[in-house]
Amino acid sequence: MAKAANAVPLLLGSTTLWLSVLRFGTASAPKAVTAHLAAKWPETPLLLEASEFMAEESNDKFWQFLDTVKELAIYKQTESDYSYYNLILKKAGQFLDNLHINLLKFALSIRAYSPAVQMFQQVAADEPPPDGCDAFVVIHKKHTCKVNEIKKLLKKATSRPRPYLFARDHKFPTNKENLPVIILYAEMGTRSFGKFHTVLSEKAQNGEILYVLRHYIQKSTSRKMYLSGYGVELAIKSTEYKALDDTQVKTVTNTAVEGETETNEVQGFLFGKLKERYSDLRDNLTAFQKYLIDSSKEMTPLKVWELQDLSFQAASQIMATPVYDALKLMKDISQNFPIKARSLTRISVNQHMKKEIQENQEDLRSRFEIQPGDACLYINGLRVDIDAPDPFSILDMLKLEGKIMNGLRNLGMSREHMTEFLKLNSRVWNNNYILDIRHSSIMRKLSH
Repeated sequence: MAKAANAVPLLLGSTTLWLSVLRFGTASAPKAVTAHLAAKWPETPLLLEASEFMAEESNDKFWQFLDTVKELAIYKQTESDYSYYNLILKKAGQFLDNLHINLLKFALSIRAYSPAVQMFQQVAADEPPPDGCDAFVVIHKKHTCKVNEIKKLLKKATSRPRPYLFARDHKFPTNKENLPVIILYAEMGTRSFGKFHTVLSEKAQNGEILYVLRHYIQKSTSRKMYLSGYGVELAIKSTEYKALDDTQVKTVTNTAVEGETETNEVQGFLFGKLKERYSDLRDNLTAFQKYLIDSSKEMTPLKVWELQDLSFQAASQIMATPVYDALKLMKDISQNFPIKARSLTRISVNQHMKKEIQENQEDLRSRFEIQPGDACLYINGLRVDIDAPDPFSILDMLKLEGKIMNGLRNLGMSREHMTEFLKLNSRVWNNNYILDIRHSSIMRKLSH
């Protein structure tokens, strides 16, 4: 006898894709293939990712946020991950409006700024870091992890080569450029960072140095950095086999069957309670349970008349589900539609909902040429190509639209006027404009 291996690692450039066959404890106990795309770098701290989001908003906001969270990481030891996440959002909320807080949540959920944090980590590795230092500074090729040595290394700094600075480097706001450069490598929020930052920010404010911060994590976590926003197409044939004893294979098979029949609810029958109440019929109940599980996997062809309202029946079942479970049910139906179709034919259609859907379909067909069954995504009236979607481009688009709407709000435009403005036909616009309202100099309000 032979058995295929359960997990297969695939190398994709700088990432590793782990494919595994899992058994879920659902009513039909299906086998599903789940894909986790893991980067080659470890998980990066959310605080550092949030700071990169702030840096894209403005350099001033980055440094203001940094002053607020300069020793925030100490709470990570005592708080849960969720509490620490909410604490980061609370600190960021001092400098962001509700729209950008939601965009920050979106960015953290897809780990959009993890590569930026890792980039600084790789730059720090090239220095290389002094042994045993969780934070250190580089002053024109000279390294130290002691705050009291900064003054000594600054004396002849200008006689040594000036370091190369990257476009994404975080420079402390200053009007002077021709100054000695001190690059701090540290993890924001730690005590070591706080000590260096207090001294360096004071010197930068006094016009003595050009202070640059780069992220550096001395001890990275062992957790993998799982990436989001990537579609994975599976076309795998396993050629790895292991020879097993027949008795062992039988044991494994029996264990799998037993696990399948341990499912509590199958097609409305609570077999766990039935077996407790009627223990003398346990074997018969197990056989009946197995029959229901096997029959639920069969994809029996449907009659033509059964297909007529199938989409409305699926929508009716989703709408009848509590709000907190509706999205999960919609995902389950969409991903397992051939198996779910038979049970959906028994759902009664909400006629009021059906009429409303048909009216919406007619309106979309006449206004946007969207046919029933088509899928379209619009953001502020701009159509997004869903054939090649990715959450990162959508995040960039949302940030740009948010900036435009904030500009309109600062000009005194009301929500009603903004809505009318966004209804304008975007196809008649071109790249020639009289005034770019996103520019920071546009501050005056419209007179009514």
